[in-house]
Amino acid sequence: MTARFIPLQPTLYPVIVAFFVAVFLISNILATKGVTIGPLITDGAFFLFPLAYVLGDVLAECYGFKAARRAIFTGFAVTLLAVVSFYVAIWLPAADFYESQPEFAHVLGLVPQIVVASLAGYVVGQLLNSWVLVKIKQRTGEKSLWARLIGSTVVGEFGDTLLFCVIAAPVIGITTGGDLVNYVIVGFLWKTLIEVLLLPVTYAVIGWVKRREGYAS
Repeated sequence: MTARFIPLQPTLYPVIVAFFVAVFLISNILATKGVTIGPLITDGAFFLFPLAYVLGDVLAECYGFKAARRAIFTGFAVTLLAVVSFYVAIWLPAADFYESQPEFAHVLGLVPQIVVASLAGYVVGQLLNSWVLVKIKQRTGEKSLWARLIGSTVVGEFGDTLLFCVIAAPVIGITTGGDLVNYVIVGFLWKTLIEVLLLPVTYAVIGWVKRREGYAS
């Protein structure tokens, strides 16, 4: 008797989704740390999270809104599973020889308000980013890739940053209106600037994926 298996489809989509989900999951842990760099107020995920939008652009541009939406909801589900797992692990009684329970709980015991802020900002921002990119592409076709990448980034990053900051600010320690405005503006401008600077990389990745997937312009 010959063993049978389900054949894998030769596509890069699951690999891109895996990196997309990993970036979001790691960013959620890093974002619990407030960071001050000179006059700038941000969080520990400021240098990594923009990559999620680059990968989101690749997914939306190459595979369409439905495929991007599936990746977004996959990231949401995986992060929710991680948070529940963290709390279960914290709740389990520590062994007598384990001396790092307070540190373990402090690092992985993500504050519920941070989790809600992150998940809400992520879903709204990424859906806006993908939707706007696809809508612009429907009007421009294959032309003006830069316009849909920047346009979708501005809309998606603003929605994400605003929602996250408003919900998470009190937990991080931001209590004044001025600091909140600083947090929102700096986060939005920084993430948007990073994506603009990464446009050549995004262009190269999109071109490579399209060639590998046999995409016809």
